[in-house]
Amino acid sequence: MKAHLLVVDDDPRITDLLRRILAYEGYSVAIAASGDEALNRTLERAPDLIILDVMLPGFDGLEVVERLRSAGDNVPILLLTARDSIADRVKGFEVGADDYLVKPFAPEELVARAKALLRRNQAERQEILRSADVSLDTGTRVAHRGPREIELSPTEYELLALFLRRPRQVLTRDIIMDRVWGLDFEGSSNVLEVYVGYLRNKLEAGGEQRLIHTVRGIGYVFRDS
Repeated sequence: MKAHLLVVDDDPRITDLLRRILAYEGYSVAIAASGDEALNRTLERAPDLIILDVMLPGFDGLEVVERLRSAGDNVPILLLTARDSIADRVKGFEVGADDYLVKPFAPEELVARAKALLRRNQAERQEILRSADVSLDTGTRVAHRGPREIELSPTEYELLALFLRRPRQVLTRDIIMDRVWGLDFEGSSNVLEVYVGYLRNKLEAGGEQRLIHTVRGIGYVFRDS
């Protein structure tokens, strides 16, 4: 599942540049031009990383960080600013930002810092996902159904992880395609059905009951009854 980044800046030249750079690196990218829009975007789809300009119309980037942290959102945040004083940087870290990059910046450095924050966050978020008698270790990427170990391809892993994070929730076809393959996917139109079939075969290889159920005309749901 490709990482989803939110870029927040009121200068369209910067957001257009960053969208191209980050999309080239394989990330999905959403754009916001104000603090209020940034918060709304995080509610629409939780980002894996926020690249946030400090100077914004309405409330500024520091207040965006404060509001997110006060709400318990620990998403990694990389601040962008033209202010390069020590006091400004300290203030950014004090309110909860994870890193700080001064404008103008080299695109290569921004990408490197973004990757570092994503890696660190992924390491901190390693967990065991469980539903019914299925478990998935997000660190080792190994799945089990009961005592039986299941080998997964990268795409099968992403699909199972999505189901286990949303058990008993009906997921539309569009949501699954977006989360697993990305909005810009241009492959076969039946790729989702194919991979659901692969995953079902592996989950049911020991004669176990079906867990991934088709909701006709909508999508799929992971449940044990």
